[in-house]
Amino acid sequence: MATKPYPDLPLGFCCQYLLHLLLLLLGLRDQVRNPGFHFPILPSFLLDVPASGSPIVISSFSVVAAAIMSDEEHHFESKADAGASKTYPQQAGTIRKNGYIVIKNRPCKVVEVSTSKTGKHGHAKCHFVGIDIFNAKKLEDIVPSSHNCDVPHVTRTDYQLIDISEDGFVSLLTENGNTKDDLRLPTDETLLAQIKDGFAEGKDLVVTVMSAMGEEQICALKDIGPK
Repeated sequence: MATKPYPDLPLGFCCQYLLHLLLLLLGLRDQVRNPGFHFPILPSFLLDVPASGSPIVISSFSVVAAAIMSDEEHHFESKADAGASKTYPQQAGTIRKNGYIVIKNRPCKVVEVSTSKTGKHGHAKCHFVGIDIFNAKKLEDIVPSSHNCDVPHVTRTDYQLIDISEDGFVSLLTENGNTKDDLRLPTDETLLAQIKDGFAEGKDLVVTVMSAMGEEQICALKDIGPK
């Protein structure tokens, strides 16, 4: 007598198994609707129906594994698409003095802001006066208060000063022990003199580097004492 390739299973067990599979598939519904989603193909021996008409036996482990793999791929693509944005939107009417704003594609610190109306039925408008945080140039812009403005992500990072080259580049020590050698000395004369004098005196100096919209510049100095 030939051995059946699949065991005879109770009808109740098969129904429960198929219900379990249906719930798993419903959980993947949103991903299946995504045009870029490719449903993983299970091994054929798990899906074949034997000639004898025995119930279909499907491995729930394979379905769960496939769901986890497809979910991981989906999240990986999302992180890659997100990227690191240089700016974020903010309503013009909520931007205040000493905040930041992008004016003419330059990151600026707001030094003055006023709100006015153009007429009886006009919309309120915000007049911004900003100073470029890297070159100190004065820039102005007028934006309806209900509209969004681009606001730069501005960060400050401290580094220990290791060396100053003859061509005006500085060597900085990072937190992980590497060196950062792509920055020049600041153009501000007062800050420049403080850095050069402190370094010449052999002091341990920590500089603050400001970063925004792909640019970096030394903006402050901390004297932590003699070496």
